[in-house]
Amino acid sequence: MPKQSTAVLLISCPDQRGLVARVAQFIYQNNGNILHSDHHTDGESGLFLMRIEWELEGFQIPREKLAETFAPQAAELKLTWELHFSDPHSRMAIFVSKQSHCLYDLLWRHSAGELAAELVVVVSNHADLASAVERHGVPFVVFPITTETKKDQEQRELELLSKHRVDLVVLARYMQILSPQIVDRFPHRIINIHHSFLPAFVGARPYHQAHERGVKLIGATAHYATADLDDGPIIEQDVARVSHRDTVEDLVRKGRDLERVVLARAVRLHLERRVLPYGRKTVVFD
Repeated sequence: MPKQSTAVLLISCPDQRGLVARVAQFIYQNNGNILHSDHHTDGESGLFLMRIEWELEGFQIPREKLAETFAPQAAELKLTWELHFSDPHSRMAIFVSKQSHCLYDLLWRHSAGELAAELVVVVSNHADLASAVERHGVPFVVFPITTETKKDQEQRELELLSKHRVDLVVLARYMQILSPQIVDRFPHRIINIHHSFLPAFVGARPYHQAHERGVKLIGATAHYATADLDDGPIIEQDVARVSHRDTVEDLVRKGRDLERVVLARAVRLHLERRVLPYGRKTVVFD
């Protein structure tokens, strides 16, 4: 049975009385059937955040007119809002270097239909993983990067992303720091996996740092990429218990399992429009 088409509205605004009722009434008055509704008020900032999803079948406003029809009410309520539809799927690009575990996991989940996205290209600074990607029928493009070529190569990457009309970039252990010229073009649309439970052990070799400190838990963090390294709003995290018996290699092995799962969760949540960033945080309506 084909999956039904839905609309998703993401809202943030200063908290005020009647917000949930006003938005729900707009949908009800136009013959919409609400499937999911969730909201949160941040007590410190007084900010109201909401996700509401409804069926498009039988809805009286055509999808191409929906944004302009809702806009006057949004302006009256002083809403910051985004409107999304469950179809067509987002167009996704994956950036990867030499480590394959996150890439392979995403390729499998995509082929199994777990991710509501069209995977249009995989980009790398090395050719090592080309054959694995091409077996999945996905274009694999290599941009070798050195200090001298980084600016020009990133410009070529941007041109490629524009050509493929990419909506979401996933950094699946891409071992290059993206410059602002890329990050600023995709605000809250670049997801990175960091092999640490942020904000601890930022930067390189976090498992070695964790081993030196004798930690009892290691973690992985998926977050939106910003110009500040490993400092973007966090989407998903998880941890695994370790002990003094574990070597650095054990930590790396356990960490890879975490990285795969955490990145896949974050990508799914983003694609289903369940993540609402605000400030340096996110609300995840799962």
